[in-house]
Amino acid sequence: MSKYISYEQSGVNIDANDEMVERIAGYVSSTFGPRVIETRNAFAGMFRLDFDEKLFKKNYKSAVLVACTDGVGSKVQLAGKIKKFDTVGIDLVAMSVNDMLVQGAEPLFFLDYLAVHKLEPKMIAELVKGVAAGCRLADCALLGGETAEMPDTYRKSDFDMAGFAVGVVERKKIITGQNIRKGDVILGLASSGLHSNGFSLVRNICFKKTGLKMTDTPAELNGAALGDALLEPTRIYVRPIVKLLAQYKVKRIVHGMAHITGGGLVGNIPRVLPKNCNAMIRKSSWPKHKIFDFLQKKGPVEEDEMFRVFNMGIGFVMIVAEDFADSIKKKLTRYGEKVYQIGRITTGTGKVVIK
Repeated sequence: MSKYISYEQSGVNIDANDEMVERIAGYVSSTFGPRVIETRNAFAGMFRLDFDEKLFKKNYKSAVLVACTDGVGSKVQLAGKIKKFDTVGIDLVAMSVNDMLVQGAEPLFFLDYLAVHKLEPKMIAELVKGVAAGCRLADCALLGGETAEMPDTYRKSDFDMAGFAVGVVERKKIITGQNIRKGDVILGLASSGLHSNGFSLVRNICFKKTGLKMTDTPAELNGAALGDALLEPTRIYVRPIVKLLAQYKVKRIVHGMAHITGGGLVGNIPRVLPKNCNAMIRKSSWPKHKIFDFLQKKGPVEEDEMFRVFNMGIGFVMIVAEDFADSIKKKLTRYGEKVYQIGRITTGTGKVVIK
């Protein structure tokens, strides 16, 4: 037996990392556009911000860079339970790109950070496959990333993810909410389900309290497997919103937007409301996903708590000028979104009132 100790004996496999890089190369390059400067084995990614070249569609006169970072939370634990790793990457991208969209920014590029107990190239490839899918949906490049193998930090089969996005918006087109006024219409874009928030409560209800399995098919979910309902990836709203905003080059008809994440409607809409306005929301104005009724019943969970924790079926909110509300709703519907008029802006103190 050798007297020397190796890195692999300490739990880190360099060869597995090389295999992983080979497996993910195709997924990463599938997100590249003409602004990405490809360099083999580079230590950092490069992205061009040109103005005077006709080659590019996205050119900016007074560019403001917008940056976001987020994770997927304990939803990754559910992915680990059934070894389904190809959707949480979409969640990871969505959490950042939907956030920057609130200020009118379009995503340029994304970077990921994956931390694991043991580097399994096939598993990492599935995670990155999901990240790349999310980047393609958001029309941004997966410019780089890092995978950390930390056997002393993470338990066997545990992993975590973090994402970092950079976008751009013309300075004069930044949306802050300051133009929101009484009479504005609140439009809600449907979520795909739970998205990536509230999973500590979800796991408490589904697995600790009721003892369900991810493969169970509760009657309340109309035969759908619980795991499929819980792991439904977060909807990415970038394409329809960016396309819509591009049509109004002069008029500022979108006065404010909110990504409905942790805190729900009551916690996120006030972040863009002026102090002299309230958002009056009618909870009967959109259909709830069955997963929310299921969780509320199985908890049981009080309705106020449900609205504080979950998106309740509305993943993104737009506050728009009254005269343009119908037109915007029709356009977003044409772009593939389910859109509901869920309320109006009234005078108030900067809070959400749900009726």
